[in-house]
Amino acid sequence: MRSSLTLALLTALLVVPASARVKVDIAFDKTFDFSKVKTWSWNPEGPGEVKMARTKDDDPDAMKAKSEPWILSEVAAEMAKRGLSESAAPDVSVKYYLLLSTTMNSQVMGQFLPGTTAWAMPPFLARTQSMEILNQGSLVLDMTANGAIVWRGVAQAQIKLDTTDQKREALVREGVRDLLRRFPPKP
Repeated sequence: MRSSLTLALLTALLVVPASARVKVDIAFDKTFDFSKVKTWSWNPEGPGEVKMARTKDDDPDAMKAKSEPWILSEVAAEMAKRGLSESAAPDVSVKYYLLLSTTMNSQVMGQFLPGTTAWAMPPFLARTQSMEILNQGSLVLDMTANGAIVWRGVAQAQIKLDTTDQKREALVREGVRDLLRRFPPKP
């Protein structure tokens, strides 16, 4: 009995982080030689921007003040782990974009059936069966060299509005780590 309970708890602990993961996608210039990249710095125009499109009361400046230190410190730590040093004359410049928005997912009865039957009449009226409103956050990291973007990483995750700052910080840091695990790209 006790071993089955322990097994169930371990399984639950393994399943929860997998479902709460950050989705990561990268794109890069295949003609750029990443093996020559040894230094980096933040974009001279500023390290990043926060864009919010959730409610009329959104305050991007307050969110930037809260989240920018997390992003800056995690990017610096991850770049150092990759043997890159911060420099005034960098090989690549880094800029982040934090995008917070709301999206909707809905299912309509019959949406996977053909639009008409043999008699050219829909079998039933379309009715919404489920609707889910999601708060989504995306962290975009751009690396530029010679005025062109040579590497872009996007980390996306669902965000609950009642999440604590500690959980938000952990999510942002996880996103940065997951993105920069893929830098430099393998040829």
